[in-house]
Amino acid sequence: MKSDERRSHRLNYLLKYYLTNPRRGDLYLRAKQMGVSDSTARDYIRTVILQAQKSCPR
Repeated sequence: MKSDERRSHRLNYLLKYYLTNPRRGDLYLRAKQMGVSDSTARDYIRTVILQAQKSCPR
């Protein structure tokens, strides 16, 4: 699996998780469980939150 494909799968998984449990701390822990670095986990969180805001505006 290519790295961009892996990233896409991870982001989709995290987005689904975030939509059911919108807590950043839990999202960070879930990203870290994937075995990524701290900076990558923070990047995933930013990306997921932006994507969630686009798909479900409040």
